[in-house]
Amino acid sequence: MRIDVMAAADWGEVSAVYGEGIATRNATFEAELPSWEQWDASHLVGCRFVARDASDLLGWAAMSPVSRRHCYRGVAEVSVYVREAARARGVGRALLEHLVEASEAAGIWTLQGSTFSENEASLRLQAACGFRVVGHRERIAQMEGRWRDTVFTERRSSRVGAE
Repeated sequence: MRIDVMAAADWGEVSAVYGEGIATRNATFEAELPSWEQWDASHLVGCRFVARDASDLLGWAAMSPVSRRHCYRGVAEVSVYVREAARARGVGRALLEHLVEASEAAGIWTLQGSTFSENEASLRLQAACGFRVVGHRERIAQMEGRWRDTVFTERRSSRVGAE
């Protein structure tokens, strides 16, 4: 497996993996795939990666700014999605570890996640990569007419913003 910088040409495969995540109803509140233009506009350019084996895109990871305010320029929300057939093979961990390194190189001091409380695999992955639970959001939003809870996690850099 190798980790590459995501390119616009990867969108077909990236969106297919994202679509699998949406279909689980346990990875995101999104109900429909965004267009490339919508997705591109909402994610930080320097921190988008894909994992590949010899022939397939296995997963992707990216960051979104949490605010346009300058004081939050070093805070980003993390997204990691792994193709269903590639889950439980270390793909998510490789992507998240790579994203952590790239985030620090980009001056990001806090990474955060908002994960459905039922998504135990994602919460274990985040914990393994240095994220800690900072709170629980009860009934934060509805999905298909049902209130959902999320677990709010964060990872603070020990190198960036530590002064």
